[in-house]
Amino acid sequence: MEAISNETLVYFRQQLAAFVTFTDQEWSIFAEQLYPRTIRKREPLIRHGEICNEIGFILSGSFRFYFLKDGTEISNYFCFPGELISSYYSFLKQAPSFPTIEAMEDARLVCFSHAGLQKLLANELVAPKMERFGRMVAEYLICCYEERLVSFITQNPEERYRQLLQQQPDLLQRIPQHYLANYLGITPVSLSRIRKRISLATTGKNAMVLAS
Repeated sequence: MEAISNETLVYFRQQLAAFVTFTDQEWSIFAEQLYPRTIRKREPLIRHGEICNEIGFILSGSFRFYFLKDGTEISNYFCFPGELISSYYSFLKQAPSFPTIEAMEDARLVCFSHAGLQKLLANELVAPKMERFGRMVAEYLICCYEERLVSFITQNPEERYRQLLQQQPDLLQRIPQHYLANYLGITPVSLSRIRKRISLATTGKNAMVLAS
């Protein structure tokens, strides 16, 4: 199996510090369970109905979560570099995954498996840190899902798009329009209209500033 470079391990460790800080000894034990994965564009990380056996950290590339309804793909989440990714319910419960997770671009990840996590939880030197890590990740995901739920209840599609544009303008350019429209719950034509309105409004504001 391809080895993970020291540079990648250092970067991954720095990113995990948002959840938990490892001592050098703890990190050495944890790093033994890590392995790299490369996933090509349109290739699934996990398919609907399969059991998810790994959690990945995205080094490069992007992913979408989708499910099928009446034969139509419904995108309901996206993940980008610097984020952890998994079908978490499937991973934790070892039950079939509800969403399919598919790469929108060629992607590189650092991963650890469910079996590897069980080994870490059985190791008294790192078990407390891994339990804290799992708890912090769960809290993070709960907040993410609640934000998405609240936005769908309190905002219309244009307001949701404007919020995404404000929070993640660069990342929006990486999502194909038909996936983004699907995520917002509208058609690509409706999304084009929203983008046009925003573009015209921005152009008008810039013209007013120049005129003044």
